[in-house]
Amino acid sequence: MWDAFIEAVTKVNDFVNGIVWGWPMIIMILGTGILLTVRTRLLQVRKFRESMSTTIVPAVKEMGKGKDKKRGKNSVSQFEAFSAAISGTVGTGNIIGVTSAILTGGPGAVLWMWISAFFGMVTNYSENVLGLYYRRREKDGSFSGGAFYYIAYGIKQKWLGVLAAVFCLLAAVGMSGVQCNKITGSFVSVTGDDSVWFKIMIGAVVALLAAVVIIGGIKRIGRIASMLVPFMSILFIAMALVIIGINYAAIPETFRLIFSSAFSSKAVAGGVGGFVFSQIIKKGLARGVFSNEAGLGSSVIAHSASETREPVKQGLWGIFEVFFDTFVICTLTALVVLTSNIGSGAYDSGAFFGSTDAAGNFVGASDTATSLGAFSDNLGMFGTVAFLIILPLFAFTTILAWSYYGEKAVDFCFRGLKEEKRKIPTMIFKIIYILLIATSSLIGSDLVWALDDTFNGLMALPNLIALVFLSGQVAGITKNYFDRKKGADVEPMLSAYPEQNAEFKEYIENRQA
Repeated sequence: MWDAFIEAVTKVNDFVNGIVWGWPMIIMILGTGILLTVRTRLLQVRKFRESMSTTIVPAVKEMGKGKDKKRGKNSVSQFEAFSAAISGTVGTGNIIGVTSAILTGGPGAVLWMWISAFFGMVTNYSENVLGLYYRRREKDGSFSGGAFYYIAYGIKQKWLGVLAAVFCLLAAVGMSGVQCNKITGSFVSVTGDDSVWFKIMIGAVVALLAAVVIIGGIKRIGRIASMLVPFMSILFIAMALVIIGINYAAIPETFRLIFSSAFSSKAVAGGVGGFVFSQIIKKGLARGVFSNEAGLGSSVIAHSASETREPVKQGLWGIFEVFFDTFVICTLTALVVLTSNIGSGAYDSGAFFGSTDAAGNFVGASDTATSLGAFSDNLGMFGTVAFLIILPLFAFTTILAWSYYGEKAVDFCFRGLKEEKRKIPTMIFKIIYILLIATSSLIGSDLVWALDDTFNGLMALPNLIALVFLSGQVAGITKNYFDRKKGADVEPMLSAYPEQNAEFKEYIENRQA
């Protein structure tokens, strides 16, 4: 019965996924990014240096200081909000997802990830700007925001905002399933133990650790993320650079393949399981969006909790977020996997993409095993251990971030209730979310990825519609901020609500005094 149920779910999801991630969605994602790029006058290029100087530099300085005494007890710093957001984007999609894209779409998929990220930087920036502009202040001093807020109050389509929140809720559950599934898969690949009880044990441990953090809300998630994100990122970057250094001779061929196969009808070496051009683009864009989340309207939920009152300031974190996620982490993953297999000859032989079974049927390579192999083949046992540290950390922090996204989606759906009563459904969600973490380790890897791909696409649709309609407002808020920085005497655009805007203006003036 269980097998029949899984088969039915797979068929339905394949049908929906084919529609959600068809050419219309691809055009919408790129089209929205291009529109926002034009309306902000190539902001991701013009203000890239400023986005670095107003994000990374202050963050490094903040690490060495205690809590800001002027900060509210329930507020979250810019860096903590960013850490929570980046922990949601930097997950197994950056390692396993990139590997999966290359295995199913060929090296050319990497180029399409870069293209989606270039426009995604300004898309993510715009989401953050609108998220902070339309967020609501709660009675305890914290902030609630996200795509559903600027959909409901920006383009004034409450029903579409609720629909976006429901899709976010489904995506949150799907994302936790992907992350826990990949944690389990990595340990199964190493130990060889594929038993149900072993998988349940790993799922239970992950669920227990997550519960300790999730119950504490965004403040605890932000605090834990701000400690884990720098550590896991530095560890991964260091290991990746070592592996790429070992296989440095294969670097030119790797880049040649990325660019040459991006527009080729045959993506896979030797003609084994060749993929058409649309498949290369689809896998690159889908995995790119899955990784950096630009266009989904997800990470803006964490950014909206930031203590800053300037939407553009937090928006600049979005530019760095996508740059770091895709151009740094994802690129390093692609180089690690490709240089390793090109250097060993596995790519040219076709073994990189899979093999044939006893009956002569083609069997695709495992994305988890391929990722793990790049570490273990180059660094031996040390590489295996490093992988088993890095991947679970990436996945765990993503689970934490998406629990908050799902919580805020539930909170929005019950926005008509008083704040105290809204805590009941959000607590129920947290409990169900934690239980699902434990059971998701038993679901097939391919189905988990496919389901969450579909949920991501559904979540992106209403968000992209809102971004198109509010693109002029993004440009206006951006111009307002930089004009004020130049000394122009104009009324600050800090909030869509007059009373909140006046309060934020006073807050900024007092901090500058």
